[in-house]
Amino acid sequence: MNLYSGVGSIKGVGPKTLEELNKCGIFTLLDLLLYFPRDYKKISICNEIGEIKNKQEVILQGKVVNIGKDIRTKRGKVLSQVKFINKGTYFKCKWFNQPYIKNYFKINNEYTLKGKIDYFNGERMLINPKIIKNTDFISENSKEKVMPVYPLRGKIKTTTLMKLINEVLNSIKIEENLPTRIVKQNKFCSLDMAIRNIHNPLNIEMLYNAKRRLKYQELFTYSLKILMLKKYKEANNKGISFNISKELNELKSRLPYCLTNAQNKVIREILIDQKKPVAMNRLVQGDVGSGKTIVGIIALFNVVKNGYQAAFMVPTEILAKQHYNEVYNILKHFDLNIKLLSGSTSLKEKEKIKIALEKGEIDIIIGTHALIEDNVKFKKLGFIITDEQHRFGVMQRNKLFNKGENVDVLVMTATPIPRTLSLYLYGDLNVSVIDELPPGRKKVNTYYINKKEENRVYNFALKQIDEGRQVYIVCPLVEENTDLQLSSVENLYEKLKSKYFSNVNIAILHGKMNNKDKNEIMEKFKNNHIKVLISTTVIEVGINVPNATLIIIENAERFGLAQLHQLRGRVGRGSEKSYCVLIAEVKNEITKKRMKTMVNSNDGFYIAEQDLKIRGSGEIFGVRQHGEEGLILCDLIEDINILKQCSIDADELLKSDCVEDKEIIKYIMKKLDNTTKYICFN
Repeated sequence: MNLYSGVGSIKGVGPKTLEELNKCGIFTLLDLLLYFPRDYKKISICNEIGEIKNKQEVILQGKVVNIGKDIRTKRGKVLSQVKFINKGTYFKCKWFNQPYIKNYFKINNEYTLKGKIDYFNGERMLINPKIIKNTDFISENSKEKVMPVYPLRGKIKTTTLMKLINEVLNSIKIEENLPTRIVKQNKFCSLDMAIRNIHNPLNIEMLYNAKRRLKYQELFTYSLKILMLKKYKEANNKGISFNISKELNELKSRLPYCLTNAQNKVIREILIDQKKPVAMNRLVQGDVGSGKTIVGIIALFNVVKNGYQAAFMVPTEILAKQHYNEVYNILKHFDLNIKLLSGSTSLKEKEKIKIALEKGEIDIIIGTHALIEDNVKFKKLGFIITDEQHRFGVMQRNKLFNKGENVDVLVMTATPIPRTLSLYLYGDLNVSVIDELPPGRKKVNTYYINKKEENRVYNFALKQIDEGRQVYIVCPLVEENTDLQLSSVENLYEKLKSKYFSNVNIAILHGKMNNKDKNEIMEKFKNNHIKVLISTTVIEVGINVPNATLIIIENAERFGLAQLHQLRGRVGRGSEKSYCVLIAEVKNEITKKRMKTMVNSNDGFYIAEQDLKIRGSGEIFGVRQHGEEGLILCDLIEDINILKQCSIDADELLKSDCVEDKEIIKYIMKKLDNTTKYICFN
């Protein structure tokens, strides 16, 4: 079985199931195996039904003693019943609107069932239980079963995913692809065993071993990719030598503000890089509001004035539009052709832009992922900036880099990264830091309160609105998650609209909306037509609304410190005093410490260091943000110690003369060409 085959090749996957799997980002068999559970739940394995407490979820065996006739209830539902016996105790199973279920049972046959026990009129029963066919995990010593909980989208069900994953795993054996010495040295389970137990753990210990192995697998491959990129660039590091344009002085004099010392220092570092005949590869880190964009614009301007084209890639359409307006306004006196290319650009306009780019008629192009499409070609690309670069995987950054010859690369981020982490994360980059905020940038007053005191916060929000200001409200999830008991955007909207904002224009914004609707809502919020925006973390990056003076973050304990700081950066952008209120369930000292860190500091670099220290304790905070750096299982802050070890091991592997090691490098690199994911095999 070829893991790069489409999921449609699995028996039983029809067009509808295929469509639903695609909605989850599952296109190949490899995608399916790498679609890991978001959580796990423990279910008791019970030998005797008499021992089970009411409402307890269990797995138990029973022999069929009677198959009842279907009954139609007063509400019109069809009720099917089967009676079982377990160790001398009778119990019933009931299913609603599943009349076909009776066909799965035969009198005197034994079955294994999973469901929740209910006591009704002295009778024990299971409502809508599932039949478990594979009972290998049940032995005399088994006390519980660890069940996977998958992230679900559309109509796809956990049972469907489990069935398809088991079908693929039953037909393959995953080969080992790490050096033997690394597997032995770390006492890792095999890769095959790890993949089987991440989806269907035999017990908690096996799940721990599987996660440990796969996290290493992912970060080792990631480290190898970064180091090979660095090695390649060192070996092929011819670049364009750009002159320092005399018009830079005129550009600086036209700016409506003075640059900070930190901005000037970083601009000097970039210009020195540009002058060298080697390709620049630099990361600019700057806290929220530190003025990275103008630094990037000056760098773009110098390249264009040397007769080359420049590209500016950002992760979202809203941010692309914002940057386009800023670049255009600052450079409009210099007779440059500046264009915007994104998903919502009309097909006719896209074609015009692509033709003009290839002819060299466009000087600066600003856009989203649309820039890395294969049919986007440049005549003379000399410089690339990627903003919020942690949102683009190494592969995506490389794809844009390969559209030119020996181009200079500048990557920017407003997510402050601790120095200890950036050494391993960006081993292929030189790092510049803008560690000073422009004068006049106001501190955002931050408070944390308990859920019980939310009345105070929302009454304060109404006061801000009465004064003509606007408010962000952030919650972690789009849909209700009963396990985490978090407010969803929809539920929060209904609650707040009826309780506090009945006469206020409020709206919802989340990642599952299409770009057109997202952009429309953001434009209305920007233009003050919407007063309150209830959103997920989709607002985390780059949205600039100076009139927004308050951000309320629900379930703040569920976010990492760095993310809370990023969200706080949405306010404090105008001349008015701004506030951030964290509504949190403070149940332990660690959560309390994190909330206090936010209250006491507005310094992103200090907060990032604290995040590293606190998360380093092994406590897992926040809902995992999948997709950062293309990682599936790892969190680069939580797993920094694994990352450090992987970086050392990957470096040793690259320097090794051993034949097995050289073959492994070739093998992993070949597989990385087929996928954007770092856990790759077979």
